[in-house]
Amino acid sequence: MRTLGHRLLFALAGGLIALAGSAARAETPSYVGAKKCKACHLKQFQSWEQTKMAKSFELLKAGAYADAKKKMNVDPQKDYTHDEKCLPCHTTGYGKPGGFVSLEKTPELVGVQCESCHGPGGEYLKQGYMTLVNREYKRAELLKVGLVVPMAETCTLQCHNPKSPFVTKDSVFNFEERKKKGTHEHIALKYEH
Repeated sequence: MRTLGHRLLFALAGGLIALAGSAARAETPSYVGAKKCKACHLKQFQSWEQTKMAKSFELLKAGAYADAKKKMNVDPQKDYTHDEKCLPCHTTGYGKPGGFVSLEKTPELVGVQCESCHGPGGEYLKQGYMTLVNREYKRAELLKVGLVVPMAETCTLQCHNPKSPFVTKDSVFNFEERKKKGTHEHIALKYEH
């Protein structure tokens, strides 16, 4: 009888641990990918698609941008698509829960997408927040659940810094200029937020 009690106790404890683990995973913001953002922000998406940010993963491929790589003493024939030093700045959410894992497992998160600057959308795209049903969402509410309004530091802390072989001591990162021509067109939203 005592063994049955122990078994039940262990089963209950195991179930509680599993439940706590799944609850913690559910609370971790997840990345949804730019195509999910496209549903509401089509003009921004189309504008972003044409940028270097959208195509940044291409730079990691062997033979791509060979002249630029040679100029910065980067081997142009090497495949960097699995290089842990490069992936944080050429993919979305690399090394973070729910973010880019590999080209094979999470191809939908290649490139510098919306969530690289605005934070993982898994929370702020839920019902009651930013959705097609709730078009008059309030920005303050989205900020509480993870939306990020990017600033210069968002970019320079993550990528545009000396860790990149393409950033030299003479490089100047002008956030306002980059916002205008390097990210996406900034279009006034239809509803006040």
